Amino acid sequence: MSQPAALIVDDERDIRELLSITLGRMGLVVDAAADVSQAKARLAETRYTLCFTDMMLPDGSGLEVVEWIAAKYPQTPVAMITAHGNVDAAVTALKAGAFDFVSKPVDIAILRRLVQAALKLAEEKSADAPKTDASRLLGDSPAMTQLRATIAKLARSQAPVYISGESGVGKELVARLIHEQGPRSAAPFVPVNCGAIPSELMESEFFGHVKGSFTGAASDKIGLFQAAAGGTLFLDEVADLPTHMQVKLLRVIQEKAVRPIGGRAELPVDVRILCATHKDLARLVEAGQFRQDLYYRINVIELRVPPLRERREDVPKLAARILERLAKNSGGPPARLTPTALDALLRYAFPGNVRELENVLERAVALCENNTITDDDLHLVTRAPATVAPPAAIAAPEEEDDDPNDNVAEGDLDSYISNIEREAIMKVLQETRYNKTAAAKKLGITFRAMRYKLKKLGID
Repeated sequence: MSQPAALIVDDERDIRELLSITLGRMGLVVDAAADVSQAKARLAETRYTLCFTDMMLPDGSGLEVVEWIAAKYPQTPVAMITAHGNVDAAVTALKAGAFDFVSKPVDIAILRRLVQAALKLAEEKSADAPKTDASRLLGDSPAMTQLRATIAKLARSQAPVYISGESGVGKELVARLIHEQGPRSAAPFVPVNCGAIPSELMESEFFGHVKGSFTGAASDKIGLFQAAAGGTLFLDEVADLPTHMQVKLLRVIQEKAVRPIGGRAELPVDVRILCATHKDLARLVEAGQFRQDLYYRINVIELRVPPLRERREDVPKLAARILERLAKNSGGPPARLTPTALDALLRYAFPGNVRELENVLERAVALCENNTITDDDLHLVTRAPATVAPPAAIAAPEEEDDDPNDNVAEGDLDSYISNIEREAIMKVLQETRYNKTAAAKKLGITFRAMRYKLKKLGID
């Protein structure tokens, strides 16, 4: 294998020399260019393993170099050199296709980590072998084909990605695939449900603490950022972060360092941040419920995961895979969907998306006869349900209006209401991965009321 080569594009001689010496000690052959024209000429002559470019150049902008490489030499990672604290310039570069960025004055340790990540990415590209089973993201629809292609592209970058989409579409799976297909795959992938951590414990969970820093801190504890060192931190339901944590998260992203509770010094952290939420984050920013500056930092690139109703042609393949998995768990042959059952699935809107499809089929397998699922076994709701049941569906009204069109018999009313409560609570429990505190919050009831409901309805 030939020796890796790097191109440095900077009109400052001192920067070129510093980078050349550092990269040379790491075993790279280094070429230099002082402006955009020279950079384009060098790129036409040599295939580079990576490239560094300054933002301000005599005959143009480093963004032109980034865009040129992204268009002509997409296999070459390019990093932008920015002025210290100029995060806006770094964000612009990442959006243009830069792999990462490094600030002046250049920190040699950060530079080495960046180079190592780029070299690892180049090795994986030359090996010409997929690092992960992207087929876990099932579907042959145009939307899913495009999504898988975008994931492969984003995996090569270090830019923060905001993964948007409704509940149950598979946002965490998308985040895992971005991590597994990128140069950080050997390091940890740490998923965090921001809505499931009590507000008073968030700072300790995210940044860690030192022994004796508060009552109950019996020993030092590393935070989630340190646990994800070298890898990826996935912040699920990031919209649920309280304001004080939004401020602290913004600082960590900008400074690439954390300060544990009770600690005297900031500790450098090297993590890639991926975020997701089923809420409309832009609307929350407009309403003043989410910080605009943090939104711009985490939303360098937005990746929308399509809902199931926008890719109905994928339902048969998804259903078949789910039934195969259920059969494997039970040790029997996969259940079979009748044509009418499959047609019912294709016509259903699936407000809970893939997660709801899994739940529907698991219930149908348990209820069906002769391992054959009919449309009656699916128990699909004919009306369009809300994504989250409103609190009114959880607490039965004290007084019911008589409705001559009501099909529920008077003696079955209690049972009918209990069934509504049970379905609503189970749905939200599944959405929150059975975190009772988060589920109670979504349903608009107290945790104490939640425990009472669970006991009353026999939900374990």
